[in-house]
Amino acid sequence: MTHPTRFNLPARLLHWSMAVLILAMLFIGVAMVGSLADYGTLVALHRPLGLAILLLAILRLANRWRRPPPPLPVDLPPWQRRAAQASHVALYGLMLAMPLVGWAMLSAARIPVAVIGPLVLPPILPQDPMLYAQLRELHTVLAYGLFGIILTHLGAALLHGLIRQDGVFSSMAPWRSRRSAGNF
Repeated sequence: MTHPTRFNLPARLLHWSMAVLILAMLFIGVAMVGSLADYGTLVALHRPLGLAILLLAILRLANRWRRPPPPLPVDLPPWQRRAAQASHVALYGLMLAMPLVGWAMLSAARIPVAVIGPLVLPPILPQDPMLYAQLRELHTVLAYGLFGIILTHLGAALLHGLIRQDGVFSSMAPWRSRRSAGNF
């Protein structure tokens, strides 16, 4: 059985669309903290984007289970292999946890989670101001963790693309490199 050299098209589309959404969410979150004047508008963007990220993360996991990623290069040191696996577990965990914690936080505050128009999600926790405060702090800590993992992921992508030039970056790139075009 031959292994693919690139992620399949759904994986690449989900990866890059989620990258844009997650970066937008992080910037919106920072702006929410720093701007009282635009807070309502930013929250109105933040909630449905968070739900979209949750849905897309579930789709990504389903696609990854159905179509496993290409193998890492055989010459990759074992510690880097373990780091790659751990960082992907952390990324997927945070992509799922962040929106769920946000939803739980709003549920504890009894703030409706509007999806589109009149469609509102049911609360997943009982109203509890103390729980809301704890979940809000957790949401912030997870956001910092997500930002750190994203920077690590970006650094690893650049290492593979610019220094090692081992095909790992091109396996997820939205374009076909000359190197990967010959592999099909």
